[in-house]
Amino acid sequence: MTTLRVGTRRSTLALAQATQVADELRALGYEVDLVPITTLGDRSAEALTTIGGTGVFAAAIRRALLDGEIDVAVHSLKDLPTTPEPGLVVAATPTREDPRDVLVARDGLTLTELPPRSVVGTGSPRRAAQLRSLGRELVVVPVRGNIDTRLEMVRSGAVDAVVLARAGLARIDRLSEATETLDPARMLPAPGQGALAVECREDRTDVREAVVSLDEEDTRVCVTAERALLAALEAGCTAPVGALAEVRETPALVLHAFVGAVDGSAELRRWVDGARDDPAETGRRLASRLFEDGAAALAAGMLPDPHDKPPDGIPGAVPTLTTEHQHPTEHVS
Repeated sequence: MTTLRVGTRRSTLALAQATQVADELRALGYEVDLVPITTLGDRSAEALTTIGGTGVFAAAIRRALLDGEIDVAVHSLKDLPTTPEPGLVVAATPTREDPRDVLVARDGLTLTELPPRSVVGTGSPRRAAQLRSLGRELVVVPVRGNIDTRLEMVRSGAVDAVVLARAGLARIDRLSEATETLDPARMLPAPGQGALAVECREDRTDVREAVVSLDEEDTRVCVTAERALLAALEAGCTAPVGALAEVRETPALVLHAFVGAVDGSAELRRWVDGARDDPAETGRRLASRLFEDGAAALAAGMLPDPHDKPPDGIPGAVPTLTTEHQHPTEHVS
């Protein structure tokens, strides 16, 4: 192995993430080339649930990996299906960025300062469900597009605010544009949010040995618990499910979860603690508790709010979908 070929999506954020991994590998003495790949999720302007939901950003990169066109793939972990891909292995989960969501709003407003009927854009049913459940009469509209596209919606006045992952803004040095970092007590992030997955072929032991040193144990423990919950609920990355695990001294692991109806009419928020040496069992146990408390019936009622329609002229708008962390709330100046 002379050069590691690292495959990634072509977006600014994906390239920044892959560059981070490439730089860490170079620091270990490896030659690295980035190989940008266009995915179905990048080409389509349709809703993720329409074009396949979970995995639409990963499929093309995984195919290139299996075909030997690249040696390593870098994914946003939250974009990966929870079912393992035959022949591939996630060899490393590097240190996770802050997993919380942020608000980017006009005039520097925070979420509580947005007036009633303010238009908030998001492409995530999870975020939409939690925003609507606040009871603040926000008009939540579905949008698609990269970070620049969504930030421009706020600058142009097409929407009053958008909700984004804090990690994404941090990785492209745009965190100063956030007006508030949202408390997970109100807005639980997606399972795996803020974490990267470094994937390679199972039979390439040389590549696995090269990237395994990038793995960070606490990150792997937390995202394993979160994704085990998601898998047990049989939900994908487009479902209104939030989860956040924390490694603590006592108990060793705490996992919080949210399941809600997209229209904000009902929600479940539950948590369990567990052992860090079996995080997957913690995730499955919390999923069982959610099922016992009615998560399946709640999921069956995931209907859109007929009053919330995208205003005319919002770029990237798509049809309405049918289907306690230790950090305090921050106002980002």
